[in-house]
Amino acid sequence: MHTCPECENPLDIEEDEVVEGDIIPCDECGTEFEIVATELLQLTRVDDEYDDDDDDEFLNEEEEDEE
Repeated sequence: MHTCPECENPLDIEEDEVVEGDIIPCDECGTEFEIVATELLQLTRVDDEYDDDDDDEFLNEEEEDEE
């Protein structure tokens, strides 16, 4: 049984029904977690401020460093 690290509430996760990338919310505190692995189920907290554009900025900085 998996529990929310924020509030220790049990998370309702059917391990055989989730795939990598699914978002699982905690019913108690509302914190969202992303399934990052399914072989050995691993979760990571979804950061509300995360933006896919951040990845693009990082990639552009790496490309500049290579030149």
